[in-house]
This record gives sequence, structure tokens and C-alpha cells, in this order.
Amino acid sequence: MLIGIDASRATMAQRTGTEAYAWQLIRALLPTTAVAGHKLRLYVNQSPSDDWLPPADHVTVRHIPFPRMWTHLRLAAELHLHPPDIFFTPAHVIPLTYFRPSVATVHDLGYHYFPEAHTRQQVAYLRWSTRHNARRARLVLADSEATKKDLQTFDQIDPAKIRVVYPAVDPQLAQDLAQPAPPLPEGLQPPYLLFISTLQPRKNVVRILEAYTAVSPHIPHQLVLAGKFGWQSAPIRAALDNLPTAVRSRILLTGFVPDAQKAHLIAGADVLLYPSLHEGFGFPLLEGNVCGTAVLASSSSSLPELAGDGSALLVNPLDTVAIATAVRQLATDAPLRQTLVKHGYENVRRFQWESTAVQTLAILEEAAGFRAKSKK
Repeated sequence: MLIGIDASRATMAQRTGTEAYAWQLIRALLPTTAVAGHKLRLYVNQSPSDDWLPPADHVTVRHIPFPRMWTHLRLAAELHLHPPDIFFTPAHVIPLTYFRPSVATVHDLGYHYFPEAHTRQQVAYLRWSTRHNARRARLVLADSEATKKDLQTFDQIDPAKIRVVYPAVDPQLAQDLAQPAPPLPEGLQPPYLLFISTLQPRKNVVRILEAYTAVSPHIPHQLVLAGKFGWQSAPIRAALDNLPTAVRSRILLTGFVPDAQKAHLIAGADVLLYPSLHEGFGFPLLEGNVCGTAVLASSSSSLPELAGDGSALLVNPLDTVAIATAVRQLATDAPLRQTLVKHGYENVRRFQWESTAVQTLAILEEAAGFRAKSKK
């Protein structure tokens, strides 16, 4: 069977969220598809780096650059001229004119809950692209049960065509922790609290700043915001500018954190803060679990599902007082942090890319009718 994958998002140099998902899943699919005897054809719109993927005889990369409308014009043309047995888009959209068997991943529908975190045009596009993928695809991958429920509620997608397949945590994090720590961001001063993700409204950064302002006189911790500014970040910049000088001086903005620094930066924190407003799947929660850091996360969307039994302290993300209380509790209660870390190590074992790849391949085979054909 020939599996075509839109790998355009996986070639990005600074991968976060869905880009990291696409890259990790494609890497995990390489040995899984080789054992099954399948071939992979990866479609990209920019030349990937030499170390993007390990070489594999059953994989071809189709570099098809195009200035605009790459998906709906250039990729669509390629798929029509040389159709795979199944087309998979892990982090983008199915071309409008493509009606052959396909599978798409839907990551989250948070724009329904917090449309104010996006521009009007972004909300319109997200509504259209999610509904288009879910209806056009023969089968849909959802990152969590929460996302599956949202697909049923908001887009009336038949639950029979939705498959929940959990993503996983980057195995490189554990490997990096076994190595000497690289130079970490300048100005880092332990003990510290860490937020690591894109700085955008959905991540609830303004309430994190408000909570830290309330508790900072009572704890010795620096607040580290690790990530680049994303869309609609003006309120976050304004909140930073309006902080009291004594508080602002204890906040470090690192910008995007290179992969080589990530594991040790997380491991060095006393608490990883992730009270996000809505997540289809929250990678930072699991990254905290892997790196032995206590996690504070939201009690909504997929995060309780990912945290399992006691691997994070959960709070209402809309309640700044609750966030502040939890921050102070974790910053001052070492035994509680140790308990969360212990449960975190146990919890993260549930999320392995090898398992994700096996489940994904089975779904691709099902959507392509591969098993039915093989029995004839």
C-alpha cells in the first residue's frame, strides 16, 4: 500500500504543537510501515534539513514548491496525477478537489470556546478547515476523547468515523536529560516557575501573570516564560508592560527554546505552569511528567484526561485566585511536588510514539480498505 502524507508542517525549523506532532508521528511511522511492507510518499513545500528523517528505502520525498495556495493547487495536482492508496494529513487540510480515500487529524476545537483568542478571519478559517477535514476524510483521528466529543457536538460528525489516538511525548527529552546540561537561557535564576509554549491568549498567559503578581511577594521563584509570541499577543505584551517594576524584574522571557535546551529547562523548574484555556492535547503536561517536574494544569478540555490519576494539580483556568493559590501551594510544598512527580513518571508511560504509529497505521489501512483487499 502506498501512503501519501502531507509533511509540509513537519519540515518547519521551529516546531511547536501540531508541527511537532506531524514530525514525531512521521518518524514513528517509518519503522512501522517498513515492517508492514508499505511505502510512504511525503509531500513537502520546502526542502527539509538533512537530519529531518533517517534514510529509509521505502520512503520518497516529493518536494513540490509553489508560491501560494500550495495545498489546494500544487498538492492537489500532485495527488490527482499520482494518487496514493490513502492520503493522510496530520496537521493541515485535505485539498478541496481531492475526493479519494483520506484520513485527517483534528487536534482541537478550542475556537468554539474562546473565539476571542483569535481574529475573526482565523475563527472562520478554523471552523471551515476542521469541518471540511472531518466531513471529507473517510476516517478522522482525534487527539483526545475531549476532541472527539467536540467534533460530535459542534460539527455533528458521526462518532463511528472518529478514532481517538493519543499523541505522545518526544523521546529525545529523556535522552537529553541523561546528557550534561547545555547552556540555558541567560538570566535564568533558580528556583523558578516555568511556562513553556507559544505566548498567545489561548494559553492563559495574562492570568498566569496576574497570579504570579499576587504570589510573588511570598515565594522566591522567578517566572520564566519560554516561547515565542504568537497571534493575538498584544494583550500579553500590554500585561507585561503594566506589571509593577518589582514583579516585572523577576520575569524572564526566553523566546523560542531550542530542542537542545528544553529538557534541562523543564527539569530545572520547581513547577511547570499550564493552566491553558483549552487544549485538544497538551504536550507540556507530559513533558513535565517526563522531566520530573510538578505540573499545574487546567481542569478543563483534554488536560484532566491526559493527567490521569494525580500527575498534575488541576485548577479552573478562568479563576485567577485559584491559579495563584495553586502556584503558591506548589512553590512551597516540596512533598506535594514529589508526589506529583512520582505519579507523572507513571502516567507518561501511557503515551509512546510507537503505539501511536501502530494505531495510526491500522486506521490508514482501514480507510484504504487494505485489509479487505488482502483477504481476497
